[in-house]
Amino acid sequence: MAMKIRLARGGSKKRPFYRIVAADSRMPRDGRFIEKLGTYNPLLPKDSEERVKMDAERVQYWLGQGAQPTDRVARMLEAAGLREKAERNNPKKGTPGKKAQERAEEKAAKAAAPAEEEAAAE
Repeated sequence: MAMKIRLARGGSKKRPFYRIVAADSRMPRDGRFIEKLGTYNPLLPKDSEERVKMDAERVQYWLGQGAQPTDRVARMLEAAGLREKAERNNPKKGTPGKKAQERAEEKAAKAAAPAEEEAAAE
């Protein structure tokens, strides 16, 4: 059984509240889970103690059983010191998209054209 430690959304519309749960990866996001491991309230300030609450012992147990945390939960575990900080390498993140590259090339061509005309006039 492929286990995940993930967030299950609760709360009302525009007022999210999440449970940190250990669940089978085939189950729906908010569906059946095996164990509730903690809570996450994104509406609270980032420095609040109540924002993320976890049962560290149970989280370690599930990690030991082979459960894979989702990206967001992995970051929470890193912040809590329950997991080593993973290297994140996304070399494409800083590069502009195709349209932005085309606009930059056009702008460079327009800037180069007057300089060439000026050089030819001399």
